[in-house]
Parts: sequence; C-alpha cells; structure tokens
Amino acid sequence: MSRIDATFARLRTERRAALIPFVTAGDPSPQQTVPVMHALVKGGADVIELGVPFSDPMADGPVIQRSSERALKHGVGLRDVLASVAEFRRANGETPVVLMGYANPIERMGLAAFVAQARDAGVDGVLIVDYPPEESADWLAALDGSGIDPIFLLSPTSSEARIELVSRVARGYIYYVSLKGVTGAANIDTREVEAMVKRIRARSAVPVGVGFGIRDGKTARNVARVADAVVIGSRIVQEMSDAPNDAVARAEAVLREFRAAMDAAEAIA
Repeated sequence: MSRIDATFARLRTERRAALIPFVTAGDPSPQQTVPVMHALVKGGADVIELGVPFSDPMADGPVIQRSSERALKHGVGLRDVLASVAEFRRANGETPVVLMGYANPIERMGLAAFVAQARDAGVDGVLIVDYPPEESADWLAALDGSGIDPIFLLSPTSSEARIELVSRVARGYIYYVSLKGVTGAANIDTREVEAMVKRIRARSAVPVGVGFGIRDGKTARNVARVADAVVIGSRIVQEMSDAPNDAVARAEAVLREFRAAMDAAEAIA
C-alpha cells in the first residue's frame, strides 16, 4: 500500500479529513524548504504538496505566483525540489509528498529521468496542471510501476465525460478545484462543493480533496465535513511571505489553526 493510500485508510478509520498544505519549494528561501516541511507535519499535515517553481503558471493566483518568482530568483529548479524531498525523507519516511507544478520542467528533464529521480527521492504523487487526462497516455505509462500516483484536477465546469475519465486514471486522490478562478480567489460555496464531491464519489473510490479559496478555519471545517481532504495553499504562503525570517514558525502556527478547526468538524459524510 502506498503512503498516500495508507494515510487515507488511517484517516477513514479515524473519521477525519486529511489536511494537505501547499508550499512552494525554495520560498521564502531554499534553506527553509525542508524545515518548513517538517513544521507542516508538526502542525498537523497528513500530506504535503510541494510546488515546483515555474515562471508562467496558469492556475496559481498572485500569492503563489510571487512565491514561484522568489524561488526562481534563488535559482531553485526541479532537481533542487527533488533534493529537498530526499532530505526530508531522511527524517520522515511516513508523510506523503506530492509534487505540484507544470509540464515544462518535467519535459526538459525527460519523463523517464524525472520518474526515476522522483521515485528515488521519495515522491509519492505528482499533479501536473497541464497534463490533462485526455492527453496523458505517455505520462501514465512513465509512472506505471513507479509507485508514484498520478493526481488529476476536476473543477465546477468538468463534464460527466471528464469526471468519468479522471475517475479511471487518477490514483492517490482527486483534486477538486472548488471554484472558477485561480488559487486564493473568492470564497467558496460549500453546498456546491458537497454536490460535486458526491458526483465524483459516485464514479470513483479514490479520495477527493478540495482546494482553492479555503482561507480560514470555518471554511476548512465545512469542507472537511463533505470531502476526504482539504488543501490549503495561499494562506500559508502569504503568512510566510509576511514574515520570511519567521517562516517556519508561521507555517506551523497557521496549519495548527486549520487542523484544530477541521478536527472540530462533524463526522465526514
């Protein structure tokens, strides 16, 4: 059983939703990436999404865009991200790590080389925004047998055909984008989220995580009642950006806030 599958299996028995924080590797500095990852675990993270810095993001709002810009100014690239995962693994062999980013760095490295290096580093899943499931045959073939889960996005505008396709090819968890827009955008309607999660669950046994627009404990608690996981990104990145010299402590503190709010939620639907 993979680390991601084992984590969700444990949380199901505990009747709790997973807390999945996102941070960008190399932000606010390369030296802080691994300490921040450990701080997130101390704060209650069940899975960590580690962003691969990229210059031309499509799904990221301004907060996460700026974090990529800062990381790129530090010269952080895909190999550095993998090195951070490997360093994290020396002290933590349990918490799943998912890389989130865009196709260009992977294409430049080469699919086979990336998969081999990611596997060796201890990566558990990869979510590549611009590898749509309809065009992912080579990507899925490269990941096959590696132990790395391919994670795909669904959104409020996803068709029944897209939901069906993602349900067939996704592993680890499905990432449901809770609103039309970019990361850190407007508040979400949890009733609409609940309806969409039910549609996805009708077709797939893969856990459903919800992200985008979750910026406070109340919203996280409401989403935790209806989904298998809650993804928090922009709020954490902003907190660290506001106090870069105190980024590690800020990351842990804000995640504890979300963890406490989610643990107060009623049993997951």
